[in-house]
Amino acid sequence: MKTTLPILLLLLAATAYGQTAKEIIKKADDKMQGQSNISEMKMTIVRPTWKREITMKGWALGREYSLILITSPARDKGTAFLKRNNEMWNWQPSIDRVIKLPPSMMLQSWMGSDFTNDDLVKESSIVNDYDQVLEKDTVINGLDCYKIVMTPHADAAVVWGKVVVYIDKQEFNQHLAYYYDDDGFLVNTMVLSQVKKIGGRLLPTHLEMIPAENPGHKTMIDYLSLEFDVGLKESFFSMQNMKRVR
Repeated sequence: MKTTLPILLLLLAATAYGQTAKEIIKKADDKMQGQSNISEMKMTIVRPTWKREITMKGWALGREYSLILITSPARDKGTAFLKRNNEMWNWQPSIDRVIKLPPSMMLQSWMGSDFTNDDLVKESSIVNDYDQVLEKDTVINGLDCYKIVMTPHADAAVVWGKVVVYIDKQEFNQHLAYYYDDDGFLVNTMVLSQVKKIGGRLLPTHLEMIPAENPGHKTMIDYLSLEFDVGLKESFFSMQNMKRVR
């Protein structure tokens, strides 16, 4: 017993301090989101024969509230997207109209890009809407990473049949994600890179979404600025503010 007790204590300690897949996902998600945040981003849509850039501002409070304002090009300037809990609206100043987007539109392209409405406003929660399972660890860009497979709960209103993500063990940044449909076919691959200090945190600042079935297509998002825990309140995310925010 004297020789086995230290081994038993070590095993118990390892179990106590080991992180579950859900805890790893939550840690990475919280790091990228904060309690609230304000961001400036540039989105570049790339196609075989053309390229288009869109700049935008974003405000978010947890996973429940978000507001995105298009700042350029001129033809889209002032267009805004508001999410409050499970509801989403689009303000189009050119026609002075607010359009409510139903859940069935979450998988549709956002502003003609390879990101979906769900990707940009985070309708679904990768922490609460999925079961997470740790699989074999791997190395990405010289970094030891967790491989986590996420499958949605039966009653979850999500757009993906499965998501596989890779999160590094040191900084808990996501570096790669694969998105599959309900039939198990790969739809999109997201690559995250250019890790640097932004908003006081080391984070990937360049995202590329690459569709599996459209060669030569991709959409990139670059974070230009990012501030965390900025004291936003629920009242900021109103229909009235969506029309007047700048």
